[in-house]
Amino acid sequence: MKKLLNTLYVTSEGTWLHKDRQNVVVKIDGAERGRAPAHLLGQIVCFGEVGITPSLMLFCATEQITITFLGYYGKFLARVEGPQSGNILLRRAQHRETASEARALHVARAIVAAKSANQRAILRRALRDHGSTMPESHRNSLDATQRRLADTARHALTSPDLDHLRGLEGDAANGYFGVFAHLIRTSDFTFQGRNRRPPRDPVNAVLSLLYVLLAQDCRAAAETHGLDPQMGFLHRDRPGRMSLALDLMEEFRAPMADRLCLTLFNRRQLGKRDFRFEETGGVFLTDDARATVLKAWQERKRTPLRHAYFEETAPLGMFAQLQAQLLARYLRGDIDGYPAYIWR
Repeated sequence: MKKLLNTLYVTSEGTWLHKDRQNVVVKIDGAERGRAPAHLLGQIVCFGEVGITPSLMLFCATEQITITFLGYYGKFLARVEGPQSGNILLRRAQHRETASEARALHVARAIVAAKSANQRAILRRALRDHGSTMPESHRNSLDATQRRLADTARHALTSPDLDHLRGLEGDAANGYFGVFAHLIRTSDFTFQGRNRRPPRDPVNAVLSLLYVLLAQDCRAAAETHGLDPQMGFLHRDRPGRMSLALDLMEEFRAPMADRLCLTLFNRRQLGKRDFRFEETGGVFLTDDARATVLKAWQERKRTPLRHAYFEETAPLGMFAQLQAQLLARYLRGDIDGYPAYIWR
């Protein structure tokens, strides 16, 4: 199994990165603050104004270390990578499958069913662990929604077309986020539903950052296995949109991003002091809070879980790679269907 490589997150404004032999060196105000062996890195993610020397960029492109540039608040800006060695026959197969709605529907059904099942698992865990201390109205709402998500997962597998399937997925997401506030066990924060660009409350600020990080991991997974991250099955094609990465991401929103977000708030690892509330209505993480989220994200990715299809235990952060590998196998005709990831 492929080794889970580390991600180097650079969050300090004015940081410079350069190469020293086989190491990536981090400097702030001319002083070295750290270094990382290149052979342990899979990607470098830079927030805000971070400088990288040309020699390091060339080295990273040669060594297949992806460099991603995000804005100060986590908006995707650019990605630098070396030549891709994807199999042209695989990409042709991917194009055929995604160009035909009837063929794309097989994979899209599995993705939506798995997403709904994983959202349901979040709610069932909350009911199991904390249901006895919840107000009865919250408990009833969570129970009704988890049953609704079970129905969505079942109906997704027989959805007649992509438009109907997208409708099911949208309705399920609305129901899920409609009760998400009941999962937050602190009175310091409220959640009125999903919003973004900009996020208008602390919970959405954390979710948005985590979804950006997850999307980059899923794009890297697709490209690692020779897939085109822009040709998706569920998400419509759009210039600049990495539709396949967003498809893969749907399976991991609940077990990776949503669960980590809840943990950070419920364990009071984040407080009101960790957010900046702007006059425009946008809410953003402070530098220290963003570092807290990034550290927790890396720890979450190291969580060992058993993958049902491979029957192996691997870090959760590897599962996007495993799912991309399974999708490539399906497109090559090695397996009969795409087994989407269902969180246990």
